[in-house]
Amino acid sequence: MPKATTIRSQAERSSQSRTRILEAALDEFSTHGFAGARTSRIADVAGVNKALLYYYFDSKEKLYHAALDLIVGKVHDESMAVFRHKATAGERLLRTALHHFDRLLTQWEFQSLMQQEMMRHHKGETGALPLLAERFFAPLQKAYEAVMREGISSGELINVDWMQIQLAALGANVFYFLSAPVLRMTAHFDPLVPEALAARRKALLEYLGQAVFTDRQHGAEVAACVFADTPMPDVKENRMLFRRKNERA
Repeated sequence: MPKATTIRSQAERSSQSRTRILEAALDEFSTHGFAGARTSRIADVAGVNKALLYYYFDSKEKLYHAALDLIVGKVHDESMAVFRHKATAGERLLRTALHHFDRLLTQWEFQSLMQQEMMRHHKGETGALPLLAERFFAPLQKAYEAVMREGISSGELINVDWMQIQLAALGANVFYFLSAPVLRMTAHFDPLVPEALAARRKALLEYLGQAVFTDRQHGAEVAACVFADTPMPDVKENRMLFRRKNERA
């Protein structure tokens, strides 16, 4: 085998091993947290020995930050792409709200890691939240503000505090998923089954179309267009929902 081909094959195997380690680390850290995660389990799932794991990542902490960078980068790029959609500010607002709902539904590793980092921060522990705020949340917040202000200036969105529109658009999504266990007990339905999720996605857009657009008819039409244009993610592939279902069984 030519030397160049051998080197390329080794590089590909190295890249594949590193990718498997990061994917296994994401699952381990999001499931057990930084303190509870075990590098031995990560190595086993990735199909490598611990020596190779530490060859690529000097420590458990560096592996954690690499895994965090991987998922944060993915979510950041997907979220920012929605803001760049060629549409009016009002439509982009609805698309970002729906994208946020779908992210809460599907990106369970990201949601788990963010919750864990917030808990570490509240405990006074040194964590990654300040870095995440700078690299992820700050750029998104600026993008949200720009869209809201554009919509208000153009007259498409109602003239209120822009952050209140953001909180109305995103806060309800967070509350819905966080309160799912209570809703199951009090409202006597499962808020995480596909039928309920589909209905909530539609209601989210319909509400915003009526609540934050100056022209409600226009808002209703935009909401219908965005809903028709954005199929719901396949929740059958959502490990978070499967885990919750198994926990109830």
